[in-house]
Amino acid sequence: MSKVLDLDRLREAINGRAAAFRSITRMQPTGGPGDKVFPPTYSGGTYATEMRRLPGREQPVDCVLLDSVQSQANRMELALLEAWERGQLALPVVSVDFAGQGLLKPLRVTSLEAPHRIADALLRDSLLDGVPFRKSTRGKALDHVDMKNATALFELCPTALVLGLWDSTGPRGGLGAKFARAMVSEIVGIEAVPGVKSSSRIDPAQIMLGAGPVYATKEGDWTVDVAAARTEKGKPVKVGKDGKPSEVNHGNITPSVDVRTGGFTIDHARRTTTLSLPALRRLRFPVGDEHDMRRDQAGRVVLAALGLCGATLARDMGGDLRSRCHLVAESASTWELIDRPGQPPEQFELEPDEAIALFSEAVAAARAAGLPWLDQELKLAPSPQLVALVRRSQELAADLAEPDGED
Repeated sequence: MSKVLDLDRLREAINGRAAAFRSITRMQPTGGPGDKVFPPTYSGGTYATEMRRLPGREQPVDCVLLDSVQSQANRMELALLEAWERGQLALPVVSVDFAGQGLLKPLRVTSLEAPHRIADALLRDSLLDGVPFRKSTRGKALDHVDMKNATALFELCPTALVLGLWDSTGPRGGLGAKFARAMVSEIVGIEAVPGVKSSSRIDPAQIMLGAGPVYATKEGDWTVDVAAARTEKGKPVKVGKDGKPSEVNHGNITPSVDVRTGGFTIDHARRTTTLSLPALRRLRFPVGDEHDMRRDQAGRVVLAALGLCGATLARDMGGDLRSRCHLVAESASTWELIDRPGQPPEQFELEPDEAIALFSEAVAAARAAGLPWLDQELKLAPSPQLVALVRRSQELAADLAEPDGED
């Protein structure tokens, strides 16, 4: 029978010899068993497929990656960000807002969204009270963090200590602080059989290829009137290479079949999430020149509660991974505590409100032990050169819109 995980049991697990918390969930497409799912594609438009050995199977089976470790970590951070924005939990957040900078598209990035978390170049190239962030007092504190002195990172971006960080873009380059992931999660499709994908578009106006060519105008629009076209070296400029109507999103797209990115049918999907407790036990949290083992233990408990909270909140947001890849759990998810060898795992229930309460209790205890904790959003301003780079990139992206087929 599953029990509710409380702060005392979490402390006992962290301070003892337990190996990990683990959650394994069996999932199916929302369309039901046998419905097709579409994994993410990687370089060259390929899927991440491999053979895996699974319990109860005599031979390895074909599997496909449906959601990577990196993607699962991002989903946990976004779930934490959403809870923070709703005021459900107090979490350190560093942000940079490009509002009022004349961008074509609004942009605000937080340390829970940036690819490299607080070490991301978007935050590095922003200003705190007019000073480059990594040259400010707050930012400099990150320059020399390591496993024996992780206090500054705990204060400003504790998710980096749970989900991993490499400060390779900071002042020390490749020698920057590196923290391995303590929490790892992925979703894999089991017994994966590849399929095909069809694409086409039928234009209700039945615009024919011969209705072109279409020409570019001085105003940035298009025309079929050669006299109104923009000219270069005395010749009218066609849109695209040949001035086809499809270059301005008109006309049919010939039906086609793609055998490379046609998705998969699977027996089931398996989400595996683990939180390494030895990885957390390696972290130390001195304050000034003072080191206190009780403070170390309090910080580790916060990080464990943070990982469990992020994973629980992400799970509660559902398994809609991308277009045509929506998964649902076959049964309720539980956490197992893997303790001493030979002992059966202890099972715990953890609902979102319980996970938030557990994390909040752990933070309160750590602060009472003297650990610093950023409880107000640290707002940065983008540097002028960063604004210029983002603005130019958005302008280029706006000019690169291309016609697309329809599934």
